Amino acid sequence: MVLLSYLIGFLLALAAPAHQRASAAATAATTGAPAPSAAPAPAPVPAPHGIHAIKHVVIIMQENRSFDSYFGTYPGADGIPMAHGKPTVCVPDPLHSRCVAPYHDSADVNHGGPHGQAAAMLDIDGGLMDGFITSAQEGKGQPCTNPDDPVCTIPGETDVMGYHDGGEIPNYWAYAHNFVLQDHMFEPNLSWSLPAHLFELSGWSARCAIVADPMSCTNALQSPATPPDFNKTGSIPEYDWTDLTYLLHRHHVSWGYYVFAGGEPDCEDDEDITCAPVGQNATTPGIWNPLPYFNTVKEDGQLSNIQSLSNFYAAARGGTLPSVSWIVPNQKVSEHPPASVSAGQAYVTSVINAIMRSSDWWSTAIFVSWDDWGGFYDHVVPPHVDQNGYGLRVPGLLISPYARAGLIDHQTLSHDAYLKFVEDDFLGGERINPATDGRPDRRPDVRETLPQLGDLARDFDFNQPPTPPYLLPTHPHPWSMPAAFRLRLSGTPLSQTPRFHGGALVASATCATRCSLTTGGYLAIAGPDGARPRLGARHLLFAGRRRFRVPIARPARTALAATLATHRAVWAHLTLTATRPGSREDTVSATIRIRLRP
Repeated sequence: MVLLSYLIGFLLALAAPAHQRASAAATAATTGAPAPSAAPAPAPVPAPHGIHAIKHVVIIMQENRSFDSYFGTYPGADGIPMAHGKPTVCVPDPLHSRCVAPYHDSADVNHGGPHGQAAAMLDIDGGLMDGFITSAQEGKGQPCTNPDDPVCTIPGETDVMGYHDGGEIPNYWAYAHNFVLQDHMFEPNLSWSLPAHLFELSGWSARCAIVADPMSCTNALQSPATPPDFNKTGSIPEYDWTDLTYLLHRHHVSWGYYVFAGGEPDCEDDEDITCAPVGQNATTPGIWNPLPYFNTVKEDGQLSNIQSLSNFYAAARGGTLPSVSWIVPNQKVSEHPPASVSAGQAYVTSVINAIMRSSDWWSTAIFVSWDDWGGFYDHVVPPHVDQNGYGLRVPGLLISPYARAGLIDHQTLSHDAYLKFVEDDFLGGERINPATDGRPDRRPDVRETLPQLGDLARDFDFNQPPTPPYLLPTHPHPWSMPAAFRLRLSGTPLSQTPRFHGGALVASATCATRCSLTTGGYLAIAGPDGARPRLGARHLLFAGRRRFRVPIARPARTALAATLATHRAVWAHLTLTATRPGSREDTVSATIRIRLRP
């Protein structure tokens, strides 16, 4: 019954209004976003074919959530094992001599647990995936300088077995339903957050013995050199191995690393589950902002690319997003305990809305993920790919006009896949490879080329019309997951004989929600007056799939018959324009090229 109620709520939520709006003032206060403009992005121009239709990649990295803790009951995903709506798994609680099953947790603030290398090994427990409560109970729980921190004193009973659903995170579930959810996305490293961010940027985590000598760097899964605001000694780390920005700079590809000013979104010791906030902004690096310590960034003169999130909002408004953007939160909106879930969701929504209101939306891919599991339960054993990982499973989302709607991607993925996608899109497939990139280092492997790693390009459909902006309120109601306005063209024959259809073309279209559909277009031949004959117009109002005829006027049919009689190929260019009734902002157009036969 529990699972059934979730499914019913999930389906009913799809009928909710598509454009609930929170006030601009509330949005700005919570997320740091400027007040939104009234209109979403204008209609797109024709895009290049395939992956190169993506001109802007935005990676939004949040903090410390496992896949099961956010999507463990999402319909169709590889979630918490259930039977008759009840979990069939449980995890030992040694303090209370019991076994605790995953349970729905509606709390907006969670505790989580330790999430370093030792905690990862304990949580996985040789593949049994049953050490999460033990790990949390063994957390050091040192005194906290922030008395308001709700995890300063960790009780015997922890919340690492709790999970959220569309009641608490409706926007995340709505993005999953309308775009792509990746249910086998793993943290690239089997440890904590600084190594995770180093892997995100470079495919490796290391310690370097000699300044400016990449060959002096050796593998460091748990203990890379740390920034001064972390180590408290003032020592400056040297990250001398190669990162992605080195290749981007060499290929003249623009990039930006955007930091949300505020408290540092992690603990001073990731084996500890309590922490006090540490200041962070665009010029005060921390464990979430390691790029200032990469020798490549300094040598390339690109330290100024590390900047405030306000610059990202400005670039979105102006339609000047760089080719690659990384977005980093602050403590308040990071979702890292004790940050609230709702504040993080509001912040992420504000960033996505800003992109969707931009003219750059039509050529953008947004990847949303969480850097590590945060000590929360997950039932899937991480694949072993090398000495560093993978780590535990984390949520992954793709949001793009070309995302395959409603897809649950079961490929094995890690954050290395973001490197691979950027390299394939902008660098001609060049990898961070010490054998070919001109900066040899001692990394154990080239992460982007591991055979276990899937391909994010499979999550796109570049043959479908792009999805219009899908704006969501930053403070949604529980289970409010409206369907995106989307036009699909599958089912239209690309080779036709009009005389078999009364001198008309046949077409098929699907509108995800109720739409007003108009047809137009022309025949690619010269008519009697030298102009291209126009196709007849149809005006339809429907939802779901509709098959229909598009008339060809008699003079055009005469010109068509004469041309076909000469055995020349004739192409019809059929344009379909769908609009959401009552909202001219939601409009999408697509043109189908149809070969006509005698």
